Amino acid sequence: MKFDLVTGGSRGIGRAVCIKMAEMGYHVLINYKSNKAEAINTLALVREKGTDGEIIQFDVADKEQIKQILGGWMEANEDKAIEILVNNAGIRDDALMIFMKDEQWDNVIKTNLDGFFYVTRLVVSSMLQKKYGRIINMVSLSGLKGLPGQTNYSAAKAAVIGATKALAQEIGRKGITVNAVAPGFIKTDMTEGLNEAELKNLVPLKRFGLPEEVAHTVAFLASKEAAYITGEVISVNGGLYS
Repeated sequence: MKFDLVTGGSRGIGRAVCIKMAEMGYHVLINYKSNKAEAINTLALVREKGTDGEIIQFDVADKEQIKQILGGWMEANEDKAIEILVNNAGIRDDALMIFMKDEQWDNVIKTNLDGFFYVTRLVVSSMLQKKYGRIINMVSLSGLKGLPGQTNYSAAKAAVIGATKALAQEIGRKGITVNAVAPGFIKTDMTEGLNEAELKNLVPLKRFGLPEEVAHTVAFLASKEAAYITGEVISVNGGLYS
């Protein structure tokens, strides 16, 4: 049985990725922080694809939870190595830097950057033993070009892009690829407060993207067909920035 872990898998892009990985035959570990009902809904959608999964609750910003809960799962399931890791969990808390509070900076960095580090460090150890793995990090247009009001989010995602490229070089010889996907404006909870009617005019394709379109890109990078691609950032943004 093949195993895949998707952090922040209960809604939005994470849910779409979970469903797509289920279509590829993976047993999906659906991570969530607090919304158990949505995680259960995602699990039901995964099972509709004819495979199975399970929900696993931990906060990616809390390294002790990662160690105890995810580490505990890995110790109890030594024969069930995670082949695919999708670091999708993320938050935004926007403000102009001059008005940004310490906790806004800290929380966004902890979830988006520290979460990537602590989860990946733990999971990659088993990938190294198996000499196979796919790590896909969800970054953002903000991490590529920077967006006003998002110094915290832009900094975190830019850092993950740098880490993606560095880690790809560290572990490539072990048969593990590391890539990133950078969505633009995608119809999810995180973009609900945006003025879609106005912003879509900035996009050459004149619309917001769908979570499923991001999930298809993740699925390709997770496949054996993408074995010679590593250290790359693939934008899914309708041509907004390239």
